[in-house]
Amino acid sequence: MFFEHLTEFGGLPVFDYASAQELSASTPRYERDHVDTETQNAALRTPEAYAWRFQVESFEPEEEFADHFGSFVTAADTTAVKAIVIGAAGDSELDEPGAPARDALLEHADRFPGLRALFIGDLISEEAELSWIHQPDLAPVLAAYPNLTEFAVRGTGDPYLNPGSHLGLDIGRHDALRTLTVQTGGLPARVARGIDGSDLPELEHLELWLGVGQYRGDTYPRDLARILSGEAFPRLLHLGLRNAEDTDLWVRALAEAPVVGRLRSLDLSMGTLTDEGAEVLIGAPIFRDLARLDLSHHYMSEDMERRVREVFAEADVDLSAEERQVEEGDWRFPSATE
Repeated sequence: MFFEHLTEFGGLPVFDYASAQELSASTPRYERDHVDTETQNAALRTPEAYAWRFQVESFEPEEEFADHFGSFVTAADTTAVKAIVIGAAGDSELDEPGAPARDALLEHADRFPGLRALFIGDLISEEAELSWIHQPDLAPVLAAYPNLTEFAVRGTGDPYLNPGSHLGLDIGRHDALRTLTVQTGGLPARVARGIDGSDLPELEHLELWLGVGQYRGDTYPRDLARILSGEAFPRLLHLGLRNAEDTDLWVRALAEAPVVGRLRSLDLSMGTLTDEGAEVLIGAPIFRDLARLDLSHHYMSEDMERRVREVFAEADVDLSAEERQVEEGDWRFPSATE
């Protein structure tokens, strides 16, 4: 699903940080990521100009993540850093995968007062499939960085394979967060309920990848009841319920959800929308005021595509797909699962 690491985040270009140990290595960690000392020193003089990316090998890393991250804290003016991206953290064989990155962020939180954007889990398919990316409880990280305006995480972990892998996002109250993105091959209901129960008064953009039941995606509309009612996030303008195993189900729930009435954009992309769900979409007046509607990767017929375009003629509607999705018997598949 993911074939390239992030090249931009938080409105800044991503710079792959290399510690002194890595810079002196005869073999670069990753050919794509390798930079020379001169280039990195130049970047370190303007740390506010980049989203800094940190990564060590997933298995048997030559350098522990704590040391890798700590060397940056020593080398840079961290008070100027605005964005951080975390890749592999050398945690694949630990009892609590994801802990090294989380713990490093917590240990040095006071050194990053200007941090505004944080992405955890920037792994590509050759490193780990989406459903294999393990994450721990990350709520403490958001609490430690009260000035964050954007937070994104990829992967929820697999508690069946590793009991210590248990993404947690019971955020509680966070007064600055405006954008929250959770990318999964299956969103557990407990994670959804944690988000639904959080107090995020400034949140404007929420994007959840729902995924499939096979990979622990057991979130249903009832688990997002406060969000759908409009009670949870009073400033919400964009809602993404992407990568759903049953997009039609979510369309029916959204057709009766008060929150839709104040949204500017709705993203149902990467999912399984059929003609049945599209009938609800074009028949419910609550959707008519949307400025943007993303339905890319769907199972609609050509005739239904035409009808959707006609009904939402005044909106920016995306019906694109690399190829037309065809049902395999009774099976329909979202874009990203394993």
